[in-house]
Amino acid sequence: MSQESEWLKVESLDLEAQGVAHNAEGKVVFIEGALPGEIVQASIARRKNNWEQGQLTAIRKESSQRVTPGCPHFGLHAGACGGCKMQHLQAGAQVAVKQRVLEDNLWHLGKVKPEVLLRPIEGPTWGYRYRARFSVRYVAKKGVVLIGFHERKSRYVADMQVCKVVPPVVGNMLMPLRALIASMAERDRLPQIELAMGDEVIALVLRHLEPLPAGDLQLLRDFAAQHGVQWWLQPKGPDTVHLLDAGGPDLAYSLPEFGIHMPFRPTDFTQVNPHINAALVGRALRLLAVRPNERVIDWFCGLGNFTLPLATQAREVLGIEGSEALVQRSRENARANGLAHKTSFVARNLFEMTPAQLALDGSAERWLIDPPREGAFALAKAVADAVQDPAQAPGWTPPQRMVYVSCNPATLARDAGLLVNLAGYRCTAASAVNMFPHTAHVESIAVFERP
Repeated sequence: MSQESEWLKVESLDLEAQGVAHNAEGKVVFIEGALPGEIVQASIARRKNNWEQGQLTAIRKESSQRVTPGCPHFGLHAGACGGCKMQHLQAGAQVAVKQRVLEDNLWHLGKVKPEVLLRPIEGPTWGYRYRARFSVRYVAKKGVVLIGFHERKSRYVADMQVCKVVPPVVGNMLMPLRALIASMAERDRLPQIELAMGDEVIALVLRHLEPLPAGDLQLLRDFAAQHGVQWWLQPKGPDTVHLLDAGGPDLAYSLPEFGIHMPFRPTDFTQVNPHINAALVGRALRLLAVRPNERVIDWFCGLGNFTLPLATQAREVLGIEGSEALVQRSRENARANGLAHKTSFVARNLFEMTPAQLALDGSAERWLIDPPREGAFALAKAVADAVQDPAQAPGWTPPQRMVYVSCNPATLARDAGLLVNLAGYRCTAASAVNMFPHTAHVESIAVFERP
């Protein structure tokens, strides 16, 4: 059992950005706020048979990578914002930690070791977040409105006056937004404001549990005119989102390297970090190395973030997604970019793929795979089964090269294990992608090739 007076040497960081140490008895101790190489004391809050968890209380030897957090709301104290976990670690060191997390997951979970570790993809570390979901709470006893992320390990909303990870124009808008909501008649029935920024538009989606009276709607219009934002209203689920007032520029982002203009709705999935997304699309296509006469399949294609750039290089691209509604949006984006003749889209349950379904969708020389956090287990297993027993997928041939873009290193490692150890692929390259600076979230990209 750890004593609060015991000095602990921090050996590494875990996936939650907690320092990992061992006490005098050899038990693992997870320490919030501690960094590798430091010698610290901790206040232990949880004790289990095999591990303990606590919070940093003192530092005897400080890491050279420790820095002063850039946001006044970051910290371990009560009420601190829980939106970021790594602001106390130098930005370059954060990326190195994420690269190591990727390597460790690939090896320990998938028994896969990339032949080459590519330089991580990184970019701006502040003002990068173009999407965010802020909770809204009217605290009647204090007569104040709170807007922000939740406090660390709490359901309460942090008392945030500014946010440094969203663009300054939005981060500095929190206090005016608080004043706006406080002035509205339905202020206690407005649980959430979602941010979605495009190249020219700042969209704010207001979730409201009751119809808004005319006075509240006018307050929203006045705020929009003063701050240059576009209000969308969400009375129920995401499908009910609609513009408060039509007009103005479309919500859209661009991929200038490929001449792509991508309209989207504020509740559509788009990458949080447009700077990293543009770099990620560019690297993925360079790694895929598509030739003009080749067919490509883009699995989990979304709105066409990879499909449309691929269509500027390939003979034909098939985009596959899980919902017919999303497939229709992809078709619209392809038409808008003059790429309808080189693209096609179909809806599939991508979590129930089989070798027979692979054969129905046809062979392709290259694959791009960009699944959600659950990964692409069914797809990877279908490939492995088809390679081991070709009769299950008559006439189908496996792709020569795959590029897998992941937002969860654990599920990437699991799927990589199937592709390498059962389907005969080599993992020729991999790297971390710092999509979410100052958080413990690890995105990555990996390349698989047939011998």
